[in-house]
Amino acid sequence: MRAAEMIELWRGDRRESLHLGHAVICDSAGVVEAWGSPGEVIFPRSSCKMIQALPLVESGAADAAGLSDRQLALACASHNGAHIHVEAVDRWLTALDLQETDLRCGCHMPKDTEENRRLTCSDQKPDQRHNNCSGKHAGFLTLNRHLGGGPEYVEPDHPVQKAAKAAFEEVTGEDSPGYGIDGCSAPNHACSLTGLASAMAAFASSGGDRRGQAMRRLTDAMRAHPEMVAGEGRACTSLMRAMRGKVAVKTGAEGVFVAILPEQGLGIALKAQDGASRASEAAIVALLLHLQVLDRDDPVVSTYLTGPIRNWRGIVTGEMRTAPGFPG
Repeated sequence: MRAAEMIELWRGDRRESLHLGHAVICDSAGVVEAWGSPGEVIFPRSSCKMIQALPLVESGAADAAGLSDRQLALACASHNGAHIHVEAVDRWLTALDLQETDLRCGCHMPKDTEENRRLTCSDQKPDQRHNNCSGKHAGFLTLNRHLGGGPEYVEPDHPVQKAAKAAFEEVTGEDSPGYGIDGCSAPNHACSLTGLASAMAAFASSGGDRRGQAMRRLTDAMRAHPEMVAGEGRACTSLMRAMRGKVAVKTGAEGVFVAILPEQGLGIALKAQDGASRASEAAIVALLLHLQVLDRDDPVVSTYLTGPIRNWRGIVTGEMRTAPGFPG
């Protein structure tokens, strides 16, 4: 199957741009609905952080370190690098008797406006705590302390990454065909969109065994602390707030988005073929509307999908639409 037409951008009476992609909705039995090619193999990027965090909880490392739900949400995060995120990572590392230099995620300027301004105006440089993946890496370090591994915990043959890969293949139900190195230097294993959606469905309908309990704890942590998963002005945080904690959602780079719907026992995975975030954000909103878990009148719908596009003078110049045949 070819990629499906998902999101359109209109200017005046003409379609100016078109985003193609693939999307899958699964339950515990398999595919419920699909658009494009559900077998498309992708890198999930940061959308699979809750899978990468499973060994942290399953192994007992999280309990041994006394991690809170807020910290578990941070372990699944692609955060803005705001003060609340940096401070939380700093306290986490201090509790482990570790330092910022023990992280292996690298540095970048934070997306958070206030923290970015503070660093810029004080002529300070960001450190690894500002990295959007620093919470995930604090989780890796916590697991590493529990497993007794060496300091280079992002290496593919390290016990931490072996545990992450095993969990990834088990919950997707697939042998990964390979991996790429993510922006934060950790391996990111490929899978099909169906595999990723099936994994999200497993989180949504988790049982009472050790893995099921770990899935539920991570999902509940994300839903309870959306501000830690992303931050102000971000789609993940805004959508989870709009749905009042009933659904957990997570973005990934290059146009990936997933959702966990515990009340419906459903998982969603989608990929915008061109890697555009505006397309993946609009598409996940459309699918959440389709499944009736998001109120069509909530302002977040207008922000990411239906609202008018304005130029610098405030004049309406166009709009986003779902393409014919794509729900929403």
